[in-house]
Amino acid sequence: PPAAPAVPYDESNRAAGIIGKYDPSSFEAPIYDWWESAGCFLPDAASPAPGASPYVLPMPPPNVTGSLHLGHALTCAVEDCLARWHRMSGRAAVFVPGTDHAGIATQSVVEKTLAKSGISRHDLGRDKFLEKVWEWKEEHGGKITQQLRCLGTSCDWGRERFTMDATCGAAVTEAFVRFHEAGLLYRDTRLVNWSCALKSAISDIEVDTVELDGRGFLSVPGHKGNPKDKMGRYEFGVITSFSYQVEGSPTNEVLTVATTRLETMLGDTAVAVHPDDPRYTHLHGKFLLHPFFDRKIPVVTDGVLVDMSFGTGAVKVTPAHDPNDYECGKRNNLEFICVITEGGAMTETVAGEPSPFAGLMRYDARIAVEEALQQKGLYVGKAPNKMSLKTCSRSGDVLEPMITPQWYVNCHSMAKRAADSVRDGSLTIVPAEHEKTWFQWLDNIRDWCVSRQLWWGHRIPAWFATKSGEQDVSKTAMENNDRWIVARDENAARSMAAKKLNCAESQILLEQDEDVLDTWFSSGLFPFSVFGWPNHTQDLKAFYPTTLLETGCDILFFWVARMVMMGLQLTDVLPFKTVYLHAMVRDKNGRKMSKSLGNVIDPLEVIRGCTLGTL
Repeated sequence: PPAAPAVPYDESNRAAGIIGKYDPSSFEAPIYDWWESAGCFLPDAASPAPGASPYVLPMPPPNVTGSLHLGHALTCAVEDCLARWHRMSGRAAVFVPGTDHAGIATQSVVEKTLAKSGISRHDLGRDKFLEKVWEWKEEHGGKITQQLRCLGTSCDWGRERFTMDATCGAAVTEAFVRFHEAGLLYRDTRLVNWSCALKSAISDIEVDTVELDGRGFLSVPGHKGNPKDKMGRYEFGVITSFSYQVEGSPTNEVLTVATTRLETMLGDTAVAVHPDDPRYTHLHGKFLLHPFFDRKIPVVTDGVLVDMSFGTGAVKVTPAHDPNDYECGKRNNLEFICVITEGGAMTETVAGEPSPFAGLMRYDARIAVEEALQQKGLYVGKAPNKMSLKTCSRSGDVLEPMITPQWYVNCHSMAKRAADSVRDGSLTIVPAEHEKTWFQWLDNIRDWCVSRQLWWGHRIPAWFATKSGEQDVSKTAMENNDRWIVARDENAARSMAAKKLNCAESQILLEQDEDVLDTWFSSGLFPFSVFGWPNHTQDLKAFYPTTLLETGCDILFFWVARMVMMGLQLTDVLPFKTVYLHAMVRDKNGRKMSKSLGNVIDPLEVIRGCTLGTL
């Protein structure tokens, strides 16, 4: 450490009458500056305290977009107390700070800023837009670290990391490639949670749930507004019934179905009934007529999807826009027809036929389809329906199940190791009551969708390969999936592609995937990427694995479990020995602190006070 500068305050100053009335802000800032400049928080990687193992504590990196609230203050208070105690006990205490690039949140903030000037990211192009994001990060990203200093947090600022810096970026690329080489990472077309406002898949932690006890109205981004509601809101919490005509029926028989998402009927490719339901035995293998297209819809039997006692016992099946229907479609070999675009409008064509609802935003189309069914005499009615509505926490948009090609990580073997580490006692979760959540999530884990349709983030290190002269080779077609080359850099990808396509490297044309990785992918590497992994650095040898991970109980499975899974897979050791969870700071209504809810309290205002107007 550098030589300690002069102490900023001591009793001789008071005795000399230099200092009058005590003003905390006059003392705390220079004292912290002195601590930092004197190297009080810097352990030596080469020579930890004699006879004592280092105490290593990575800080959960706050999102670079925001500022700290009381929840962060609690986190810092607990962690700083631990770091200071072990430092005073003679151990080399390594309290590693950092900030997270927060892909969706940061991109959304910058896009909103540009929109005030009438500019979109597409107007700028990818490279220019990313320059704007970095400018924004440099201008605003220091606010959090300044707050941490004001709180007196004894971080090792010399080891501060940002999840988009070069060190973390190298770790992300290496992890992606290693997962692929291990057969754990693959590309597939599946249903995902899709935000039409963001035009991206989103992670589970970015999903909010709105509970509706019945009919209600909500505003939806990107829509012109419902003319039937004076506030322009759209109707939810209802189930709408309509009928399909049975093909060739001499009695003009119809089959009635019900749905909470009427616009998706444009993509219906079957109506399912229970195989044991005597009401519909005569319709097995028959066809129904779609009212808006020259398309016949088969009646299929499916005892998994259909509950005979619910509604009419007949279920419309839209495999491309509903998770349960998706599985039904796979079981019955049905056609998958997408009728909603990435931006939330209805497609121009449906299965090759022009759509009468082309270009309408999906909830405007819902109204139009209802009116069109009424005109055709096929509308039956609607009734209040209790439902849970998934929304995007970033945009407020109602989420759409959407079939898109994405990158996935098979987590099953990693999840078993993570769960077993708690079961056999090698990893301790405190308080132990949270073990139930740990096992529930890991024992029932699904493959992790790690790609996001954003520009801000770690761009996926995969290139689509073609040969000179080839035309119309679809990047999204699954039959061309083997042309996606995962590599550490473009040169390596070119070499691999030449061997794959059996041609000279000079004939290879490469196009890097436009998508970026889920923010949690880089966050999951944090305990070892901060020390320089995959390089065998002195810090990695001295301070990894870490000692303890302290965080809020709300991200046990979103973040902590992923750190354990990725740490075990990539380093073959647990990234920490103990997970210490604190409770959440909540408002009087039991809600977490959130900017959108307006219940955030800045810890600096608690420390310094604030004006009545601000309060």
